[in-house]
Amino acid sequence: MNASWICFIQTPEGEFAAQYTDKGLSRLDFPQPGRRLAKPSSGEIPGKIKRWHQDTCRAVLKVLKGAAPQSMPPLDLSEGTDFQRAVWRALQKIKPGLSLSYADVAACLGRPRAARAVGGACGANPIPLLIPCHRVVASGGRLGGYSGGLDWKKTLLRREGCTLAEK
Repeated sequence: MNASWICFIQTPEGEFAAQYTDKGLSRLDFPQPGRRLAKPSSGEIPGKIKRWHQDTCRAVLKVLKGAAPQSMPPLDLSEGTDFQRAVWRALQKIKPGLSLSYADVAACLGRPRAARAVGGACGANPIPLLIPCHRVVASGGRLGGYSGGLDWKKTLLRREGCTLAEK
């Protein structure tokens, strides 16, 4: 098993938990009311992890304000399948304020019949705030799902200036 470190990000919306491996940021969890994550006991956090965490903190705060991050830490997406990683790379190209449907993302990948699989990859996204699966909506502009919950998805899209189709 690879070493990992958990660091916390305090925001006005609550405490996010960022998990790092030697390769980069591997997970970012949304705040959960009443949930208190155990502090890591892996000893001293290496300097590169501290630097990556500073980048992560800045990126999270930018996204929470509705803007694109200026820089990001390296991402460790090694737990995903090849298809999931392809979807996650495609999501990173969607600019703030824009949204695509699951079918649009599938078409961008050259897999027009893979809309459901794109939805599955979005649901499996380990870094949903920084790999912006909130910008992917169901056909007709309906919200679809979101691992952080629909309230987060609505909030993030509104902050970016997206018009939402309410149903």
